Amino acid sequence: MQSLALEAANIFKWDDPITEVRGEAINNFDGALFPDDGRKRWLLLYNSALRSLGRIKFTQAHELGHYLLHRQERECFQCTDEDMVDLDLDERDIEAEADYFASTLLMPLDDFRAQMGTEASLDAISGCADRYGVSLTAALLRWIGYTDHSAVVVIHRDGYVLKSKASQSAFRSGAFFPSRRRVIAVPGAVLASSDVPKNTAGVETDAKLWFPYVASGTSLREMKVTADHYDFAISLLVLPRGTSAWKPRC
Repeated sequence: MQSLALEAANIFKWDDPITEVRGEAINNFDGALFPDDGRKRWLLLYNSALRSLGRIKFTQAHELGHYLLHRQERECFQCTDEDMVDLDLDERDIEAEADYFASTLLMPLDDFRAQMGTEASLDAISGCADRYGVSLTAALLRWIGYTDHSAVVVIHRDGYVLKSKASQSAFRSGAFFPSRRRVIAVPGAVLASSDVPKNTAGVETDAKLWFPYVASGTSLREMKVTADHYDFAISLLVLPRGTSAWKPRC
């Protein structure tokens, strides 16, 4: 990744190259892109204190995306962990564009699809994360962005939803959590709220516990993994195809 960043300007015959890629123990942000005074050279920084090599790799690719796509739009870029693989950003936001660039560069879609097949499992997605050298979160978002499964990724801590992302199929059916708009508690009787740190095989869960307006008797498959280096857990919810979670109209 560092070699690609240093060669990017040569590839496009630009005269303002990235001339250094450097790790620093920097506070409050994961990556940055700074020009010199004449905006003829760029420095790409990443937080060397990050404990996940996959996160460092994604950060470097994210900042390279800013260089290629956005360097004429801002003086510099300082990106926090909220910007790296953010689940809620609008597609038109430049941070989301940098995320998409990094995902496309690091996880080619054709190969990703071939590795996953028709599976909807954390084990398969974790295998893809290992294959591409990225974090599980990044691989999950790559999968949820194209899958036709009705699935929702939920990141949670201390009994509350921090972020979530629904596949297009799930979103159209009403199975999503608007976690930016209000505080959402994780239901009490589900795998996510248990002391089990990891279950990638999945358990059958009453779908009403997560989505109260689904038809009675509907179950979903719930998987969970606790992040090794961070104080949050990731759950993957897979609903039966065609399930509606919309509140009935009166």
